[in-house]
Amino acid sequence: MLMVSRLKDLTIITNRLRHYFRNMDAKELQPPSSVRGMQELQKEQFRKSVQVPRLQVPESQVQRVMPLVKKFLLKMEHLHPVRAVDKSREILLHPTPVKHWESLPTEELQRQEVTVENFSFAELELSYENWSANEILKSVLPTEEEGLTSYSRIGHIAHLNLRDHLLPYKQLIGQVLRDKLPNCRTVVNKASTIDNTYRNFQLELICGDAEYQVETKENGVPFEFDFSKVYWNPRLSTEHERIVKMLKSVDVLYDVFAGVGPFSVPAAKKRCHVLANDLNPESFKWLQHNAKRNKCVPNIQMFNKDGRQFIVEELREDLLKRLRTTDTTTYAIHITMNLPAMAVEFLDAFRGLYSAEDLAQLPENVCYPTVHVYSFAKGENTKELVRQLVESNLGASLDDNLLQGINFVRNVAPNKDMYRVSFKLSLNLLTTLKEVEITRKRYAEEELEVATKVKCV
Repeated sequence: MLMVSRLKDLTIITNRLRHYFRNMDAKELQPPSSVRGMQELQKEQFRKSVQVPRLQVPESQVQRVMPLVKKFLLKMEHLHPVRAVDKSREILLHPTPVKHWESLPTEELQRQEVTVENFSFAELELSYENWSANEILKSVLPTEEEGLTSYSRIGHIAHLNLRDHLLPYKQLIGQVLRDKLPNCRTVVNKASTIDNTYRNFQLELICGDAEYQVETKENGVPFEFDFSKVYWNPRLSTEHERIVKMLKSVDVLYDVFAGVGPFSVPAAKKRCHVLANDLNPESFKWLQHNAKRNKCVPNIQMFNKDGRQFIVEELREDLLKRLRTTDTTTYAIHITMNLPAMAVEFLDAFRGLYSAEDLAQLPENVCYPTVHVYSFAKGENTKELVRQLVESNLGASLDDNLLQGINFVRNVAPNKDMYRVSFKLSLNLLTTLKEVEITRKRYAEEELEVATKVKCV
């Protein structure tokens, strides 16, 4: 009964740990405490001698022993847990679960002729190469401040957005990431907020080569672009995929702020009919390049215009033709507006896009487009705030007939969230100028202001 109970406990432990123990939870496996606060990388300061448990077994027994101790192996970078020692093999074990011989499944090991005589502690020399980037940075950066929580990988580039307290460590952070991340040649920091016309990041090179033309894949689709001249955020890959999965091969996509094509190119590859637009000449160039590279040019028309101009010219003409000449119940029409800092400001372009006469002869069951507009909201109850932003700029209430959903996309900063608001355009929105709604709203606000002043008096 004792042996059964012990085996059961061991099974629970190993199942919980699954593959291996975290090294930073074992004090002996942490980098030396003296590296804390280091701002200029000195790799030799990470050298450390530690004692770790081991099994030393004849070479002929290794294959039978390994399944019994696999869960306890010491896993570190550039370290082989099984090493040749003379004509035997040394199996290095993690010091957290293995404190002594009894920590191991001794009965099973003894059946393989492995006893306490095969168990001992060995001296192991650790160095900078044995720790991951996360482990190195965790041991160096100040404990009282938030560490490097995340970074983006775009091809061979690691893109950081360092908070002020980490700027003194930026050279060290850059070198560690370049050393440790596979195929990383360039590390850059976001130098300022995105406030230019073309919405691309202002970059500061902190380590590596000033080479910004990258090749990357998103959801299996290859893209190429100059990261220093266009906007690309790999954290939006799930959102791009979510929208593209909504589309069927017969559907239509109008992409108002297309960038280099994360919505448009996958949609065109699905044989959707796509009209894609971006104001940035560099984005437009790479949009064309990516469409050609993915062999979907026949399914996509590309424009280099202001978003509003694209809506009132290209989108208006193409949509009107479709509403008049096709059965819109057999396919869906989507409009993506992914420029979250200001996309809502373009919503009024849909108000009065057509005259009543333009849409007078349409079938009763005509299906109008679904708009997916992205926006930031900062503060508390951001979901309600973003709804108000959309309604204010659209000049209409998103009632149950229009609103398709308000979907959280990601947290951008403390108390700042990004949302996608999806709503249906309607005959009323497309044929009524927003100014009518604005006038009514302004009149109501003025009446309220007068009433408030009277009350105060």
